[in-house]
Amino acid sequence: MRWIDMHCDTLSEIAKQMKTDENTKESLERNHLSVDIERLKKAKASAQFFACYVNAAEYGDRADGTRCWDTAYQAVLDMIALAHEEAGTDGDFLIAGKAADIRMREENSRMTDVVAGILTLEEGGVLNGQLSRLENLYKLGIRLVTLTWNYVNCIGAPNSRNRNIMEKGLSKFGIEVVEKMNTLGMIVDVSHLSDGGFWDCIRHSRAPVAASHSNARSICAHPRNLSDEMLRALGEKGGVAGLNFYSEFLRKGRGIQADSQMNAGRRASVEDIADHAVWMIRKAGEDAVALGTDFDGFESASLPGGIRGVEDMEKVWDAMRKKGITPRQLDKIAYGNVMRVILEVWRC
Repeated sequence: MRWIDMHCDTLSEIAKQMKTDENTKESLERNHLSVDIERLKKAKASAQFFACYVNAAEYGDRADGTRCWDTAYQAVLDMIALAHEEAGTDGDFLIAGKAADIRMREENSRMTDVVAGILTLEEGGVLNGQLSRLENLYKLGIRLVTLTWNYVNCIGAPNSRNRNIMEKGLSKFGIEVVEKMNTLGMIVDVSHLSDGGFWDCIRHSRAPVAASHSNARSICAHPRNLSDEMLRALGEKGGVAGLNFYSEFLRKGRGIQADSQMNAGRRASVEDIADHAVWMIRKAGEDAVALGTDFDGFESASLPGGIRGVEDMEKVWDAMRKKGITPRQLDKIAYGNVMRVILEVWRC
């Protein structure tokens, strides 16, 4: 089955390893993480979104106490360069800048072994108030921006257990970023964003928006997940939410204000992924559910039982079938819904 995953942190992990060990043999082509090109081909993936993720706290603070967004921005540029370098070394991987780069697998029988990589930015704070950086990132191949990570930045506030932070909306610059992304043809990603910021994106974006790696809050009441009202609004906007494989966002019944250690260490199951899919179809519609595994964004011990990486995706499809998800719905979750958003937002 062809499929597209909207989020993994593999590229960032490879870049981190290369920084600490210049002799590492780990690469996007082949590694010991959850995602690599070799296994993506075997698993029949059409495209993989690769996040250029930065944790601004790792880049220290300026004298005035603000985070070093400029240094983090350079780290993003380095990751983009690394991805392009890897794409240039073998014929089985390319960086997709337009929808045709992804659809080639269906249109050209000689390209069935090629995986398209879609570059994304996870932490819009690196723009540091400069729209010109957004334009530059687009030219370099970035096609989706996760507006915030876990810090307040120039765009808005992150999701939080603190209600005051959670209610904060986009900044004036944040609204300008959303509007500019619409103009350029970049997907606005609301995963990690505060609820207030989410609703501002729904109001201000002229194009569908995505929650690239977020689940259903009614099943797992974690602030990183989406409420039923948010899922409904996302579907009405023509957007998608990508099913996240992190056990902390899958396990049932945890309260948003609950102790973060509750149920710690208990792995979710592949059936939990399917349960979220069923719920999200019910609340957002079958056109609004996709994949956003978050592979390599957390310790492998926090993956659902039986899931190691992309090589185990067939187990996910089987679990969804057993929960009553139809072949039509399954194809939409795996491929069709994300492809529709790509075509509508990228416009090329």
